[in-house]
Amino acid sequence: MSTKTQAFNQITQAEDYFAFFNLPYDAQFLNVNRLHILQKFSRMVREKGAIAPDLDDEVTFNRYREFLQEAYSLFQTSSPQEQKLFKVFNDKPKNVVLLSEIAME
Repeated sequence: MSTKTQAFNQITQAEDYFAFFNLPYDAQFLNVNRLHILQKFSRMVREKGAIAPDLDDEVTFNRYREFLQEAYSLFQTSSPQEQKLFKVFNDKPKNVVLLSEIAME
């Protein structure tokens, strides 16, 4: 396992990911959206990247960097509710009846 990959695997804070990839960020924006950004980044890595990357490879490092930047940018123009990354946004409450579901007789 490469040195960069080991360092990447130790990161737990959103700010540390941005520092690792040398990406600028607004601290207040990141503080509010960190879970959504990291969830989207993680999903992009799973769907578009390798599970066990060799981040010493420049192409892989740059892809992951782009994924994080894309996830960050996405939430500058979209809301967490629109992205529906978490189960809570996808589950319909069981104790709610929508007006559209009430049949008129």
